[in-house]
Amino acid sequence: MGFLVMGYHPGAEDDGIYLTAVKADLNPALFPHDAAFFQLQMRTSTFDTWMAHFVQGTGIPLAWSELLWQALSIILILWACWSIVCQLFEEATARWAGLAMVAAMFTLPVAGTALFIVDQYLHPRALATALVLFGASRIMAGKRWQAIPLAIIGFVLHPLMGILGISFCCALTLTTYEPLYVQLRALRTRLVPREVGATPVLALIPFGWVFGPASPTWLEALHSRHWFLVYQWEWYEWLGAIAPLMLFWLVCRVARKRGETRLAQFAMAIFVYGAFQLAVAMIILAPMSPIGLSTLEPMRFLHLIYVFMALVGGAYLGRYVLKARPWRWALFLLLANGGMLLAQRQLFPGSEHLELPSMQTANPWLQTFDWIKHNTPEDAYFAVGPKYMEAPGEDYHGFRALAERSQLADAVKDTSVVTKVPELGPAWKQQVEAQEGWTHFQIADFERLKTEFGVNWVVVSYPQPVGLACDWHNGSLAVCRIP
Repeated sequence: MGFLVMGYHPGAEDDGIYLTAVKADLNPALFPHDAAFFQLQMRTSTFDTWMAHFVQGTGIPLAWSELLWQALSIILILWACWSIVCQLFEEATARWAGLAMVAAMFTLPVAGTALFIVDQYLHPRALATALVLFGASRIMAGKRWQAIPLAIIGFVLHPLMGILGISFCCALTLTTYEPLYVQLRALRTRLVPREVGATPVLALIPFGWVFGPASPTWLEALHSRHWFLVYQWEWYEWLGAIAPLMLFWLVCRVARKRGETRLAQFAMAIFVYGAFQLAVAMIILAPMSPIGLSTLEPMRFLHLIYVFMALVGGAYLGRYVLKARPWRWALFLLLANGGMLLAQRQLFPGSEHLELPSMQTANPWLQTFDWIKHNTPEDAYFAVGPKYMEAPGEDYHGFRALAERSQLADAVKDTSVVTKVPELGPAWKQQVEAQEGWTHFQIADFERLKTEFGVNWVVVSYPQPVGLACDWHNGSLAVCRIP
């Protein structure tokens, strides 16, 4: 049900980078131009090479492999959540309601971080999250050493989420270690001990460019992403960051009074982890701190907290409201899943809700990308427009990932890449500025792109500008050669 509600959109959003990198590993002849716009961002992760080896080793086509691992990621996350909730709650209604709530809330926005709990495509964050959750489960079960290899693998797949997961596991270890937990109870006004603050020092990864001078191009890219600038968040985004911490502080107090020691320890671990990470974020994102530190995105610590908020919140709903009343369960599942399904249809209004492999699409953009993949040379170099991903019906699908051809830099997804890879800033700025006024381009403008960058193909609105030789079109778009 969770998968059906969240939908499936391979090649969309961040998958425009991850899927492109995997395809480049499988076929090095692809993307002879501007490959740095996806390769450099992947230099800290082994996800793309791991997926490429999986495809080569199993013989399962990439499209089906991606769907398989998306399903496995969901199963592993829910399995880990089940393992945790079974250690926190005895009632079957609480356990199942907690699990049902997590599944329904997969695409719940995480405050102002531009994250969902689980994305609508395969993302290494989902696999890293599952491993962190299993690590937390092992710690709660008293088998702390089993969490170490899980955390290491999570870090290799997604360094940021891996580090945040290690930080939470450290907090959980401290709060579930009985002698220390007794001390923490005695020091109620000091819920953030020094031991916890000293552990996640890896949150400050010493990339040299983080502390270097910020170029105007880099600053332009950074300021286009408001989630990097936490002091500019709206009030409701701050509410989404602080309220969960207060809720878990309340859960800790209530559970302690009820004698639910394990739940109290777990809630305290979440509060300690969140309070510490929030303090770290406020320090390194302060106006006087190096602007490059914002690209470490420390506020993404909220991702794990939102998983636990859905899990524990759903469990409390099952315990006190749903109980064993079938009609209440039916209403809960209808409202939770129906509301999230409606939100997803509004996010991807121009695409099929489930974009499954080998499935025909009515989306004119996806039709165009598919024709390009099968009918143009591998070394073709395209210009699609700087903001094509924001076009009505495009639904933020990545050209490189789906058309499998090189593309002149865009002003949407490639902008995010520049925030992580500042050395791409000058090339990105030059290519984006060269495409200004795209909707009014004539043959002379396209010829200028060809002369300046070597672009020899374009995707334009149909009917195309006079002078372009077009090999294919549908009712909305045309694929044309630049003479």
